[in-house]
Amino acid sequence: MKNLIQRTFTGIVYIAVIIAAVYVHPLLFAVVFGLIVGALIHEFYTIIKYGGPAWIRYLGIAGGMYWIVASCLYAGNYTGCDVYLPYLIILLVLLVSELYVHNSNPVNRWGMMIFAQCYCAGSISLLCFIPYVMSPVYNPLPVLMIFVFIWLNDTGAYLTGTVIGKHRLFRRISPLKSWEGFGGGLFAVVAASLCFACFYKELTWYQWLAFALITAVSATWGDLMESLLKRTYGVKDSGRILPGHGGMLDRFDSAILASPFVYVYFELLIRN
Repeated sequence: MKNLIQRTFTGIVYIAVIIAAVYVHPLLFAVVFGLIVGALIHEFYTIIKYGGPAWIRYLGIAGGMYWIVASCLYAGNYTGCDVYLPYLIILLVLLVSELYVHNSNPVNRWGMMIFAQCYCAGSISLLCFIPYVMSPVYNPLPVLMIFVFIWLNDTGAYLTGTVIGKHRLFRRISPLKSWEGFGGGLFAVVAASLCFACFYKELTWYQWLAFALITAVSATWGDLMESLLKRTYGVKDSGRILPGHGGMLDRFDSAILASPFVYVYFELLIRN
């Protein structure tokens, strides 16, 4: 009972923070998601048991956070593309630093260093551009809907899978996920998308439907990818920053993959 109350309270705070960050102001969005990405990279380094110098680890975290802030400023026309130059310098320092660190497998460290940036920061940075795809001014609706669809997909999958889940979706990576749960999640987002289509006319009903399906499927892949990462390194939760929910990677694994998929969808099929 205590764990349920803790989990519920944490979930409410988490949802409130995301909604406020998305809706209040694009600069608040930059600050909140910059901090989120910093936590994501920190947890990633912890999972892979990064044993290099602390300053390289912190520089990688700072670089990812800067990438998000720079993307938000650039997407909102607050600045030009030269805002990315400091990040390029950070990236070059991270790469060159391995020359001066004694390690048996520097190529693996390089790979993990770049993957941390792309996986944790690069994917999430695309959220900064999605509010401007349908309008030259900041429109928080599509970003918020990504998270709403993710939450509905998770809820629908959990409830359906718990009640009737029998056939494993991906036993090798996540033995608890079932095809029945996957179907329940899809049903939840499809139903929600058709409801949203009645109230928000920025998209047609079939564009809403495609938006929901792309988000749900890519979010499931994102969840499985993080499960594969944790299983590879023998980790149960990515962290303990969210009581009852694990770490930030456990909460944002779906958004990490859904963000680029939705961005490509909006750019190719909505803007054009």
